[in-house]
Amino acid sequence: MHRTLRLLVVPALLLGSAGLCAAQDANLARNLAATCANCHGTNGHARGDMKPLANMSSGKMLALLADYKSGAQPSTVMGQLVKGYTDAQLQLIAGFFAAQPAGK
Repeated sequence: MHRTLRLLVVPALLLGSAGLCAAQDANLARNLAATCANCHGTNGHARGDMKPLANMSSGKMLALLADYKSGAQPSTVMGQLVKGYTDAQLQLIAGFFAAQPAGK
């Protein structure tokens, strides 16, 4: 009886914690991406001359961010900002903006 119960409870706990981690990652991604709103607009929907980030593929964004981080892409602000993030944080940010609808 205890063995059967354990076989049912342990996987349920693991699945529940995986969902919690995904929700925490989504919240973390949104919070990290919020720092971009000052220049690139809410959820990446830029106004004026600024480059929109909404719906940009995560691969393209990660390549751009890597260029800013390495100094290959000249910048005044982005190079300094991107150096403050880990690669994992940049992946969360890129994923967040890739999931946003374009042209809002």
